[in-house]
Parts: sequence; C-alpha cells; structure tokens
Amino acid sequence: MTTPPSDPTGTVSAPVPPPGCPAHAQGPSGLRRLYGPEAEGSPHELYGTLRQEHGQVARVLLPGDVPVWLVLGHRENLEVMRTPSLFSCDSRRWNVQLPADSPLLPITMWQPLIAFADGVEHARLRNAITESLGRFNRHGVRRYVVRYTNQLIDGFAATGQADLVADFAEKLPILVLSRLFGIQERDALPLGEAVRDMVKGTATALQSNQFVVDTMQTLIKRKKDRPGEDFVSWLLSHESGLTDDEVMEHLRHALVAATEPTINLIANALRMVLTDRRFRGNLSGGQMTLPDALEKVHWDDPALPVVPTRWATGDTVLGGQQIKAGDMVMLGLAAGNLDPEIRPDLAASVYGNRSHLAFSGGPHECPGQDIGRAIADTGIDTLLARIPDIELAVHEGELHVSASWFSRRLDNLPVRFPRKAVGGAAAAAPGSAPSVAQPLPAAAPVAATAPPSAPVATEGRTPWWRRLVQRLR
Repeated sequence: MTTPPSDPTGTVSAPVPPPGCPAHAQGPSGLRRLYGPEAEGSPHELYGTLRQEHGQVARVLLPGDVPVWLVLGHRENLEVMRTPSLFSCDSRRWNVQLPADSPLLPITMWQPLIAFADGVEHARLRNAITESLGRFNRHGVRRYVVRYTNQLIDGFAATGQADLVADFAEKLPILVLSRLFGIQERDALPLGEAVRDMVKGTATALQSNQFVVDTMQTLIKRKKDRPGEDFVSWLLSHESGLTDDEVMEHLRHALVAATEPTINLIANALRMVLTDRRFRGNLSGGQMTLPDALEKVHWDDPALPVVPTRWATGDTVLGGQQIKAGDMVMLGLAAGNLDPEIRPDLAASVYGNRSHLAFSGGPHECPGQDIGRAIADTGIDTLLARIPDIELAVHEGELHVSASWFSRRLDNLPVRFPRKAVGGAAAAAPGSAPSVAQPLPAAAPVAATAPPSAPVATEGRTPWWRRLVQRLR
C-alpha cells in the first residue's frame, strides 16, 4: 500500500457528471470509469463486465479520466507482481503528466520508499524492514493483543452496546503497533486518528499527515538517545544504514500500510461472524477455524481492492493486451481473487487456501502480514470469548461501506449484548492475559513465523463460537 507523501501537493476532486448520469460509467473515450457511484457501489459487477468486454486485462479510467490498465486475472496479477524487470514500482516512469490538483498525486507521486523502489535499492530497504520485524517474539505480540483487547472491552462492557468499528477495530491495531514501534501508549490513539484522517483524504488530511511526521521524528530522536527492544530502534541500528529520513518515511508508511488493512480485516471478519449463518454453521461443525475465516475475508473482501503502483518498463503484452512503455498497470487484487479461472464457484470452500492476492506477491509481498493476522485472529477470539452473547443491533442493510476507486471500508458495526454476560479478562484466554499493570516480556530475536492459532478451549468451557451458533439458531 502506498501513502500520501510527507509533503503532498494539496488536492481537490476532479469534476464528475451529476449522480445518475450515464457518463459516470464511461468517459469520453468510451472507457469505463473505475470511480464514481456506479463503479464504487458494485465493484464486483464492474469487474465481471470488464472481464466480459476485455478479458483478463482492461483499459479503464481513474479520477480525472486518466487511462490505466487494470489487471483482472489471478495469473496475470501474479505475472506483474513477480516480474519487476517488466513492471516497475518507480512512478517516475509514468507516461502521464498529472495536473497539480489531481487526486491521484498523493497515491502515485514518487517517494523514497520501499513501495516505489526496485532492484538493489528495494533489497536494501526490505532487508532492514523484514529483519527488524523478524526480531519480534510472536508470543509477546499476542500478549499485547490480548491486553489491549481487554482494555477496549472494559471501556464499553458496562453499557451493553458498542460499535465494533469505532470502539474496537479502529483502535486495536494502532495500540498494538504503537507498542511494537516504541511509541508511548498515550500517543497511540491520537496517532491512529491522524492516520485514518490521512487515508480518507479529508480537509484536515495535510494537518494529520504533519502530526504523524512530527510524531515519528520525535520518536526517532528519542530512540537514538535511548534505544530499546522495538521496531524503530532496530531500523536505526540495521546494517542497511537507513538515514533518519528513510526511517521516518518507512515508519509513516508502515503505520498506514499496517493499520488500515488490519482495521478492515477485523471489521469484515466480525461482520461475517454476526451476519453469515453459513459461516457460523461451519464454525459450529468444526469445518472452519477463525484463522480460516480471516483467509475467507482476504479472498472475498481484500482490504485494498487495487494497488496502483506498477509501470511498464517497455512495450509488452499482458493478457493479450498491448502495453506501452510507461503505462500504469494496476494490480486488481479483488478482481483477481474472483477470477473464474481459479474460482468458478464463489460459494465453494477456500478454507486452508492462502493463494489469494490480498498481500500482493513477488518481491513486494507485504512483509508484515503475519503481525496483521495475529492482531485480528487473537483480538477477535478474545473479544468473542468475553462476550459470546453478542448480536448485531441493526438490520444488516443499515451497515454502511465507504468506497473509493482504491479502497473499501466498513464504517459501522453496532452490536448489543447483556451486560451480565461479559466475562472477565482472565476467561478470555486462560493463562495468557496479563493484567494492565504487568510488564510484558521483552521482544526476543526470533525468526518471523505465522501467528499462533487461536487458544484451544479448556475442558468444560464451551467455545464462544459454539455458544453463539446455538443462541442464534
């Protein structure tokens, strides 16, 4: 995922036709728009239409009616991801000159980041990030998640109601990541609010961006004087020799790239638990575990539907289409996951199958995906173990999704539950949930591996998901 540059050009939305006008769907060139109410309201239908009209690679329009290629095929997406010699991440190759007010600039403007680097420079930056992430003790990370999940639950348990987006999903990732980064706990939630404001591109996005930059610069100064067992200290001391500016930019990028997808993953998985009876039945019958459910979310509703950071290094052919040097070739992660060539029946089980595109692939595959999985898996399991008698407080049709040409997010998930049914923190994960006052173990230099599975229910204790299914039948 790319982030707005630390000193981005101010942007305003390009003019579009009025709602309901057929011009929303197609531009003057006859190409279909990937933005606007029609495209954003039903992207899956649009992907199907594009596939019928053009095959696995389609020419589409981004805001401002800028023409780009959208990769729809699973195989073709992997081809782009795995061949940086043909498809570069360096946006300075683009054969399009954007106007100063283009809303695409904050996403595509070149920055000295791993997301825009290729070859030797990319390897230098990625080694620093992956080796620093690999030093985290995965069991220690899980204990952070349990701690902050219990804190958040304690904040709304007495009311018998909550919005699991605003009160839980939007807060848990930044609390955990801040601890891993070495950020003081009191700064975590304000930082998370600023990151979300940046991503939404509101009128205060530039101010929020500056807040994040200032916070990261202060953190770097503090860690240079007093290094610790945290991500920032490890980046500063890594043999790749990152400059302070490079560390700052990558911390800022990592906050956005890790926070937003994890928020979406938690929110969408909880929505599935609360609304999908077939899903609940699979849990009850033992055909699916919570980690399986998270992978299903990655298949059906990836946090980033598209990734607009590839440009052709020369004239080439992809999916039968003639691509010119400098053309943007946009990864269609959501479209690729729906490709009929690999999923002819979307209702068929994908449990245990991690070949989705949610984390990209090739040299630029997301290096922090296991941490995101651990936060979502452990956080959801702990939440539902403490509040198994939870139910949606509104009709499913009242849930609202915000969409743009490159992202989709669930905005609300109101729930209710009997206040007396909220279990204590110790019941959520026996033997693994320290009190808030207890220090957590220091991170240890261990190899990065997949997060641990959800806690196994102890004898005599009915798992939360079985109680939830029994109650809702």
